[in-house]
Amino acid sequence: MTAAGTAAGAAATRVFIVDDHAMVRAGVRAELGTAVHVVGEAADVATAVEGIRAATPDVVLLDVHLPGGGGRAVLAALHAELPATRWLALSVSDAAEDVIAVIRAGARGYVTKTISGPDLRAAVQRVADGDVVFSPRLAGFVLDAFAAAAAPAAPAPVAEDPATDPGLDLLSAREREVMQLLARGYTYREIGGRLFISVKTVESHASNVLRKLQLSNRNELTRWAATNRLL
Repeated sequence: MTAAGTAAGAAATRVFIVDDHAMVRAGVRAELGTAVHVVGEAADVATAVEGIRAATPDVVLLDVHLPGGGGRAVLAALHAELPATRWLALSVSDAAEDVIAVIRAGARGYVTKTISGPDLRAAVQRVADGDVVFSPRLAGFVLDAFAAAAAPAAPAPVAEDPATDPGLDLLSAREREVMQLLARGYTYREIGGRLFISVKTVESHASNVLRKLQLSNRNELTRWAATNRLL
């Protein structure tokens, strides 16, 4: 191998980390170790846009939910401006709408924070190499979304759009999160673990959701969420 080839092979992928929790950023740094070169980090949209623009990294590890507009706002500001930079969403959320939104905005992949260190390092390198990467259960969301987009348009419904059900406006942001996880079949304990709240708090939110939506049980909630395209 030539000296130039050795230098190119030794060059680590340059990564910028965006997450609004300092402990998460520190944990990601630790998991990535010396496999990459972390060139910066940010905790909100404005700081991320400024830092990424200055650092021009190979890969941005991007949280979906951020102060100032979320990961999609960062992509909207920089994706076209930095065509050589690859974007990999790293989020606690596995909601279909979150996955589809950032992929449509330009991300090359989406993994959840349950990913192991070795898998995260591999995902970063694959995205840097031009591949797309998804946590296993998330790939189906993207395939379904783009298949639906490619399908012939259905006739416009005459009835009022069910997605505008006024009951949805009665729910707080946390109640919406609990509602979606309940509708997807997660247990109270699983929901508590995902949202970092107690099982008792989950039970309270679940009761409020059913009461506000005037539903009797989880089966009715699942049907309601499907009708309103919230699954």
